[in-house]
Amino acid sequence: MDEIARGIAPGGVSGLGGVAILVVWLYGTLVLAGRRSGYVIMLLGSMSGLGVLILHMRGVGLVGSRIANSSGIFFWVWTLVALGVTSTLSMILSARGVWNPRWEESR
Repeated sequence: MDEIARGIAPGGVSGLGGVAILVVWLYGTLVLAGRRSGYVIMLLGSMSGLGVLILHMRGVGLVGSRIANSSGIFFWVWTLVALGVTSTLSMILSARGVWNPRWEESR
């Protein structure tokens, strides 16, 4: 969204795909919490988040190079760091839930 606000990328309906992915990820986290299907949704969502992080850090596409040369690079990088940390932690916890759904009871 930052690139749309800066006029680097065109806005439009295509940005709603990311919103739909986040809605499904939150649904798996909040509504399906404790179920295997919720853990699988969270695992796939967190792997997708890591994929987005990798693509943006590699500078794939024209938007990445334009943002790197703009004044918003600090915010952009810290947003990617937050995405990476959130996705990695979510992936670890959801993988643990998929392979051992009763791990919290075993302590």
